[in-house]
Amino acid sequence: MSLYFFRISTGRYSGAADQPYEFEDRAAAWTEMTEVCANLLGGISRGLKQDAEWRMELLDENKEPVFRISLIGESQKALGRTG
Repeated sequence: MSLYFFRISTGRYSGAADQPYEFEDRAAAWTEMTEVCANLLGGISRGLKQDAEWRMELLDENKEPVFRISLIGESQKALGRTG
């Protein structure tokens, strides 16, 4: 069993959980992360501003990133297009 932490970042805010989660392996950690994201993304996407990013990371016991899932709202300006 390995210990992992979740970190969510949006705009200037970034915060990691203080309490670790224990998973059997990386595959189990990924499965849990995708399930948590699936439960959150509806609300996150409804509130996402243009040219903003929301990110969830799974960190190992040293708080180094293992997995990252991002949601990015890009406008034409950010994409380098006009019109």
